[in-house]
Amino acid sequence: MIRSHRLDGAAYMRSASPAVLAFCLSLLLSAIAYLDDPVINRDGILYIDTARIFLKDGFVATIRHFDWPWFSMLIGAGHWLTGLPLDLWARLWCALFMAGTCYLLVVSVQARLPQAGYWACLAALAMPAFNQFRGEVLREFGFWFFAVLALRLVQRWQEQPAWLAAACVHLAILAAAAFRLEAVVLIPALFLWQAAEAVRSRNWQGFLQLNALPLLGLTAGLVWFLAAGEGVHGRLARYLKLINPLGIAAEFEEVSRVFGDAVLKRFSREDAGVILFFGALAAVFLKFAKLLGPFAVPFLFKGARAEARRQGREHRPALWIWLLYFVMIMLFFIRRQYFISRWVSFLDLLFVPLAAVAMLWLYENHRRLAKVLVVVSLIVMFDNVVSLSAKKTHYIEAGKWLSANLRAGESIYYDDPRISYYAGWGFPRKQIKRAAALSPEHAGNYKYFVLEARADDPAFQEWLQQRQKRVLADFANKKGSTVLVIGD
Repeated sequence: MIRSHRLDGAAYMRSASPAVLAFCLSLLLSAIAYLDDPVINRDGILYIDTARIFLKDGFVATIRHFDWPWFSMLIGAGHWLTGLPLDLWARLWCALFMAGTCYLLVVSVQARLPQAGYWACLAALAMPAFNQFRGEVLREFGFWFFAVLALRLVQRWQEQPAWLAAACVHLAILAAAAFRLEAVVLIPALFLWQAAEAVRSRNWQGFLQLNALPLLGLTAGLVWFLAAGEGVHGRLARYLKLINPLGIAAEFEEVSRVFGDAVLKRFSREDAGVILFFGALAAVFLKFAKLLGPFAVPFLFKGARAEARRQGREHRPALWIWLLYFVMIMLFFIRRQYFISRWVSFLDLLFVPLAAVAMLWLYENHRRLAKVLVVVSLIVMFDNVVSLSAKKTHYIEAGKWLSANLRAGESIYYDDPRISYYAGWGFPRKQIKRAAALSPEHAGNYKYFVLEARADDPAFQEWLQQRQKRVLADFANKKGSTVLVIGD
């Protein structure tokens, strides 16, 4: 059993080096990831282009382009203050948020179990769940940072309860929600945690102190919602629809019926709902376990699991958030029939303290295996940020060619709208699918096509002849993937 104790004063400052190390190494890893792949991901291009619109046309035009633009406005503010390029500020913010997240994770672990600090540092820097996205520009980085900050502030509030400290927790949650609206799940999670604590201890003062602000906000929100009626729209309306119990039940029943009719034998169709529910449950949990990477290994040992359960009592707020966020992913899966690794990653992020505890137990009881896992974790750490696959630099080359040879405002269809961004013409959001764009019904609407295709493909050559088009330019990366510019 690992002995747990809390730090204070000078002792805490002396042990802060793992957190500082996590912050500095995180910045270095992010820099390596950005240098390894100069092409920005699609979501990142959207946020950067939204920042450009914010600076050029103001808030109203920005909100029309993208309905949750707060991260983009932050990028724009950085450019406005310093003059540095928007894409540089986008990556700088993401790197700083990620470094801050790693720092806070380690500090949170050290505050409860100091000897696990370096293990928390390793987990925060190497766990694939969230580190695999270091090379991208994502709103998740801000969401993760402020969510973990809220948890750290909850720890401080537990040590010194105060009204101001409780308010700071919810300010951090609001900041997280400005990046990803699902951060509001922290509010009911903390509410349930404190309700359980109040029932157990018969002390409702802490419950009232921590939840007074969100209860007031909920009351005001209900009044506004009733007054707005049908006026509620956009992202908030979609989230309210997502958690509507009647909608969830109806959607699940319909999906179960379709699943049963399409897949199951006649005698098993009445069990379609059960199979679908537990299948989704297993899929989300297995994705969570996979994204732990090498840090899943210690949990194969009964002693590590027992130690994680004991230390989990010190991280109850995070466990409540883990549970409710898991439920939210399940709801989204039922309503939309899919989920992605990036959403599940937050579950793994919340699990870092327990992963650190499990690694510490493994080191104290199975040292050789722990040393092997450290080596594997370091390999995974660099694998997260360095890819041997060919980069999509031909997107940048194609964009530069378009800028030099065509005029802005031409009717162009893009297989990947990032090429338009690299031409300096912004990020076209509303595009039909490729098959529709190339069909006789829609092909005449475009003067040019920028397609990912092989020029020697017989079907493609036939389409060129039918439309009386030709290849104006082609660009390829090291892998041989090509982008073709098609015109008259």
